[in-house]
Amino acid sequence: MENRSMVPLKQPIVFELEGFVFPQSQGPLLFSLALLNFLVVLMGNGMVLSVIVTDRTLHRPMYVMVCNLAVCDLMGGTAVLVRLMIHFVTGDKRITYVSAIAQAFTVHTYGATVQTILSAMAYDRYIAVCEPLRYQAIMTSARLMFSLALAWAVAFLCIIVLFALNVGSPLCGTLIQHVYCSNRSILSLACGPTEINNIYGLVMSWSLSTGTFLIIAFSYAKILHACVKRNRDSGSRSKAIQTCASHLLIYCLYEIAAVVITLSQRFISVSQEVKKFGSILFVIIPPAINPIIYGLVTKELRTRIFRKFLSRATQENSQGPKSIQ
Repeated sequence: MENRSMVPLKQPIVFELEGFVFPQSQGPLLFSLALLNFLVVLMGNGMVLSVIVTDRTLHRPMYVMVCNLAVCDLMGGTAVLVRLMIHFVTGDKRITYVSAIAQAFTVHTYGATVQTILSAMAYDRYIAVCEPLRYQAIMTSARLMFSLALAWAVAFLCIIVLFALNVGSPLCGTLIQHVYCSNRSILSLACGPTEINNIYGLVMSWSLSTGTFLIIAFSYAKILHACVKRNRDSGSRSKAIQTCASHLLIYCLYEIAAVVITLSQRFISVSQEVKKFGSILFVIIPPAINPIIYGLVTKELRTRIFRKFLSRATQENSQGPKSIQ
């Protein structure tokens, strides 16, 4: 199929996602795997959200930020996995212009917001470990809300500008050579040059990634220095490490996914299907694993989750004999 024409397309435009190439007989299996991944994302992040929202003892800065990260994970996972499941079960690769822009905007917002929220969490951990006596005075409710609002606003503003430069550009093709819609894949169908869009996209991506890295590196350098100074107090040191371990694990998980995506695109010998799979790692793996990391590493959250399950099981057992009678 010819991907481009010489004449700009008119609305309504319907794109065709290249997607994965697979035998029709494997569609149900791939759909089942995507559905399983989606259910893990939905149930894991949903459980974390429900436990933190309903338990007032967890209404503290660290867990409020975890809630925001869970919302972000749900947003990214839903944007990609739902479309993938439709593709696997029906084979339909068509997507309207509005739906394509919405998916691309959501995916890019997810990628940007994850970085800004992780930066806010690093700042929170830095204050909690390095200034424990002043933590309540520094991380007030107003400052917490400001930090989270700033994290979301910076991400939204960056992505809004990115798409404002692209929306309305004449398009001369309909075949999106990707598994999901992204700014780059849609922009590649533009009829004319896109230097300004490309430069802004590169500068924005570099600034967000570098800024996040510098904030997290600075925070953890200070935390490490504080832990070394407390070498006589093993209890407070281990508590500080445990508090920060989940955040650092999640940041490393996102970075590993980003490295895999980058490397898979650089090697020509790598098959196109492997490259496509590598490109969706950052929206199918971290959202599924993040709730497990917080549930296992963060003792307080783990205890509340187990308590919620036990209380629900106890209520069901106590109601069982009554329903029989």
